[in-house]
Amino acid sequence: MQQLIECVPNISEGRDEHIIKQVTDVVETVEGVRLIDVDPGKATNRTVITFVGTPDAVCEAAFRVVKKASELIDMKKHHGEHPRFGATDVCPLVPVSNISMEETVEYARKLAERIGTELSIPVYCYEFAANKPERRNLATCRKGEYEGLKEKLVNPDWKPDFGPAEFNEHVKKTGVTAVGARNFLVAYNVNLNTTSTRRANAIAFDVRERGRIKREGNPITGTIIKDEKGNPVYEPGMLKSVKAIGWFIEEYGIAQISMNLTDITVTAVHEAFDAVVKSAGSRGIRVTGSELVGVMPLKAMLDAGKHYLKMQNRSTGIPDREIIKIAVKSLGLDELGPFDPDKKIIEYILEDKSKKKLVDMTVKDFTYETASESPAPGGGSISAVMGAMGAALGTMVANLSSHKRGWDERWEEFSDWAEKGKYYQEALLKTVDEDTDAFNQIMDAFGLPKKTEEDKQVRHEAIQAATKNAIEVPFKVMTLCYESMEVMKAMAEIGNPNSVSDAGVGAIAALAGVKGAFLNVKINAGGLDDKTWVEDIIAKGNEIKDKAVTLQKEILDIVDKKL
Repeated sequence: MQQLIECVPNISEGRDEHIIKQVTDVVETVEGVRLIDVDPGKATNRTVITFVGTPDAVCEAAFRVVKKASELIDMKKHHGEHPRFGATDVCPLVPVSNISMEETVEYARKLAERIGTELSIPVYCYEFAANKPERRNLATCRKGEYEGLKEKLVNPDWKPDFGPAEFNEHVKKTGVTAVGARNFLVAYNVNLNTTSTRRANAIAFDVRERGRIKREGNPITGTIIKDEKGNPVYEPGMLKSVKAIGWFIEEYGIAQISMNLTDITVTAVHEAFDAVVKSAGSRGIRVTGSELVGVMPLKAMLDAGKHYLKMQNRSTGIPDREIIKIAVKSLGLDELGPFDPDKKIIEYILEDKSKKKLVDMTVKDFTYETASESPAPGGGSISAVMGAMGAALGTMVANLSSHKRGWDERWEEFSDWAEKGKYYQEALLKTVDEDTDAFNQIMDAFGLPKKTEEDKQVRHEAIQAATKNAIEVPFKVMTLCYESMEVMKAMAEIGNPNSVSDAGVGAIAALAGVKGAFLNVKINAGGLDDKTWVEDIIAKGNEIKDKAVTLQKEILDIVDKKL
């Protein structure tokens, strides 16, 4: 699955629209990156830029942002309310999907090194990318701000991780950049049925990590308790990695709890919502809904939907869009206005809507496309469709069983099977277009020039690489179809007896997918030079086919006995 990261560079310019546009325009020059948001602030004289894409593409776009900002912004002339020490003040990378924090840290450090080496800008690595514990906190790295750089850069304790350790003429203009890796931050507001800011703040103090000031006696008017340094002592709130405040929104005529969830791997959106519901309820206040400011990763939304489905003892092995619908309604995200997942969920924003996908066609259109004079989609894509339909039938039986009257105590057992079936169904759906793409890659390779010996060599290598891919894709279809049959077997054995025939049809479809995909493996294998590799994959294919035949017979025997 595609890895995605987010980058949120903050540049020290929030007033000159021409400069801001020149900097943000460079993001869109990098393929594989989508510019999500540009948020300038005049008082802070700072612009927050947000873009998302594949790791290498995002790092390239980030580098170009830092470069362009260093050319256009002169830190010697900069003034603003927000703390800052560089033209690109901070540049954090954030893992979004299918990538670990450890991997993101490596990308951040490589980006930092490139900025320091190629642009001669001093760089400090912070948060998870910090090389020293004392540099983890951004505020510590930025202490003294731009005005303190002359002394800071020559201090051995604060030698930059990358770039020059001197306040030369170039650095006087560019300042310093902090490059980090942090978890995803979600700006999230919860709506209350009150107009009281004081009561909203009381709830915010209940839930936020910092909590509220401790007092002797009366919690409102009592004497403030202080530590040995004379600072107020705080009583921690309910949630880690959460900042919160209560405020009144004139536009909506209600009070809200405004939260920054600074690490949704620590406190998820639905956990924050439930905590506010609990605190508000104890104070006689009702939560009426919530509001997402900006965007969030798909996983965060799915986690929320699954959380509320589980509270209802319902299966979570349903389509993602249905899970999202449960999340939206449970969190009341559509109370203040329509909630469009395609504009609020990062992965959906990044989908290429212009590309025509086979899986997005109606059954009728897909059938007509298959029957047309075009050689694709062909047998490989059809095999993937058959496999996906087989897995879908197994998933359906699991979901029906989870929701069956009288089987309430078994809902989780069948929900787990539905999740497994859904995995195979979605994986096989992806291969429908992958197989057709693989065929098109072969055609493209054959279309390469062959005038010179070098042309011929390049063309031959491209044909071989495309052919190998055209073998690997249907082999993956074979594997997925066979493995999905465990769901059909389980549902034939223990699932809703009224749907046992559906489990049988699912097994028939899965075996058809195995056999059909194997034919594609074999026909494409004839064009590959590496005969040792071909022999190995054909042998593995025969083994999978034989196992699938045996397993289908076992499933149909179970089905026949129950009919």
